[in-house]
Amino acid sequence: MENKQFGKVHAIPMEQRAMTKWDMFATWVGANANNGTWYIGGVIAAAGMMTASTTLIITGVLSYVLLALAGYMGYKTGLPAMALTRASFGLRGSFVPSIINLVQFIGWAATNTFIAAISISVIFKDIFGWAAYGTKGGNTGLIIGIVIMSILHLISISLGEKSVRMIERVGIILVFVFVIWETVVVLKTVSLHDIMAWHAPSGVHMSSGAVVDVLAAFNLAWVTAASDFSRFTPNKTAATTMSFLGANIGLFWFAFVGLIATIATAITLNNFDPNNSDPSTIASKLGLGILALLVIVITSTTANAVNLMAAGSALTNMFHKLKLTPALWIVTLGATLVSLIPIVVNSFLDTFITFLDAIGMFLGPEIAVFLVDFFFVRKGDYQLAEFTKVKGKYWYNGGINWIAVITWALGVLMYFGVKQVGFIADTVGATFVSMALTGALYYVAAKVLKLAK
Repeated sequence: MENKQFGKVHAIPMEQRAMTKWDMFATWVGANANNGTWYIGGVIAAAGMMTASTTLIITGVLSYVLLALAGYMGYKTGLPAMALTRASFGLRGSFVPSIINLVQFIGWAATNTFIAAISISVIFKDIFGWAAYGTKGGNTGLIIGIVIMSILHLISISLGEKSVRMIERVGIILVFVFVIWETVVVLKTVSLHDIMAWHAPSGVHMSSGAVVDVLAAFNLAWVTAASDFSRFTPNKTAATTMSFLGANIGLFWFAFVGLIATIATAITLNNFDPNNSDPSTIASKLGLGILALLVIVITSTTANAVNLMAAGSALTNMFHKLKLTPALWIVTLGATLVSLIPIVVNSFLDTFITFLDAIGMFLGPEIAVFLVDFFFVRKGDYQLAEFTKVKGKYWYNGGINWIAVITWALGVLMYFGVKQVGFIADTVGATFVSMALTGALYYVAAKVLKLAK
């Protein structure tokens, strides 16, 4: 029994790593420079330009410091993210973060697919005269758009990590051109002074704490995917600094464009509706044409290359005999089905906000546990030979580190508790506070129970 193996993990040796600093930078710019980030910018517009932009910068920097730390873990070990959680949660306990990652990245892939499908429905309207999404009969074009996007995703991820690099290298150039074009059009339509002076109607106004929680849920999703890509680079700076810079540049630029475009549209139409914050609707109202809509479709593919790779990695950690390529096919088909949910509930915005709340609640405590375990409890000393050993160092009690699992569960409860404290919930939000409490609790419990021995 002592020699029995619990699945396989594949650590990428330094000599087989090919991702350069530019590749890593492009990967994380492309991960955030997409329609989902644009939509997030539109959602937080309800807080007003000053509050939204300030909170965007602070939350982005804080979140992607954690991304850089997680990226270092992948660089040092050569292991994907969910395999790394075997050390902190136990070989079997790692199923908890794997399930969370699987659900959240399928959700993000579905979100980007849905937004891109809106663009396709608008393109069909312009070319064939079909009804666009949001109008009577518009769901037909939307559903066809979802199918088209899913086919594109299946093609793009079939080549694995090489496909991701190719997509990001091409996509990032198109993204840069597009956001410059979009910014110029917006500022020609409405002055920056008017955008800064605009305030959302009281009925839809967001507090700074609500903005923090929305942005934290959006940003932290990438932290659990960091090592899935940093393990392919032989350069520590690429894994940490370039990941940090790329993710922040993509976030700041695209969310900022979504923010000012949504406010500019609200000023122009004298009406603010957060349900109309998606890039396709705004691009149509600003008269950007079919080319802009095609770029929105392409940026969805760049983001979902990362989303689907992370979801596939989580699935292979749960089902050890499953190869990565078929795992990617499975999660892509799953994302296609999830993309249809907003049609059933008849509200994309409500579905999106509910999804973000769930991410912040479950994901924050998970990240706190696995980062504290690596950097503070183990001090960076993970023994790769133990990652598959039944009865080994990371087997704990029946394959589960109950200290980590219980702390994570308490972290979820703390998120709920902090949400009920009005002052905290309205100013700094519940996500980072509950993460700090979870991390501290795990560290104390691990030290008292001598977990690292």
